[in-house]
Amino acid sequence: MIKVRSLHKKYHGRAVVKDVSFDIQEGKVTSFIGPNGAGKSTVLSLMSRLIALDSGTIEIAGKDISAWHTTALSKKLGILKQSNDIHVRLTVQELVAFGRFPYSQGRLNTEDHTAIAHALDFMDLGAIADRYLDELSGGQKQRAYIAMIIAQETDYILLDEPLNNLDIKHSIQMMKMLNRLALEKGKTIIVVLHDINFSASYSDYIIAMKDGRVIKEGIAKDIIQADILKSIYDIDLRVESFGKCQVCLYH
Repeated sequence: MIKVRSLHKKYHGRAVVKDVSFDIQEGKVTSFIGPNGAGKSTVLSLMSRLIALDSGTIEIAGKDISAWHTTALSKKLGILKQSNDIHVRLTVQELVAFGRFPYSQGRLNTEDHTAIAHALDFMDLGAIADRYLDELSGGQKQRAYIAMIIAQETDYILLDEPLNNLDIKHSIQMMKMLNRLALEKGKTIIVVLHDINFSASYSDYIIAMKDGRVIKEGIAKDIIQADILKSIYDIDLRVESFGKCQVCLYH
């Protein structure tokens, strides 16, 4: 479990995360939703220790984040940010191999190659494993980066807007793959999403943020309600039931 308590973060004197607290349950898909500038990406960066918190606590698997050795943390938690520019010409397989760095520091062994092959297969990238990243579509490149995180074999996977550059077909495939990682592999998936309906359809738990604060959290049926969505996005949205899922209609 990840426990977050009373997080605060300022940039240049401006508070971007304000007294944020929540728990992340293991083996589930938890999504963060909210408008631009709500603090979602900053919270993910704090949870992965990419940036320092000003105050508050984060516990990962019962251990304060400050107490984790960097190598041990990178074997426990992996993060994929929105922007992942690599200024070296790499093939898909070479990129995915970067996920094994915490284990082998670049000297790949049989176990590393097995993990790389599994990640390529899981993301259906085997056919393009030898192609260079600059030859790929945006969607293919995004899947390659996520395969790199899978190869890292962490218990916790943090993804900041992983549906960027994906069309509707590949967005659905991506969310189904994340669900499979949770259901079949026991991974804990924490994802920032802009599309409310993807969050409602594929998340076990939703945390809604606005202006640096958690506004509401709960399962989809507790969040996907017209009045709650208006309090988050400042716009009237229509909510309908579709099977077991509630969906938002934009009009």
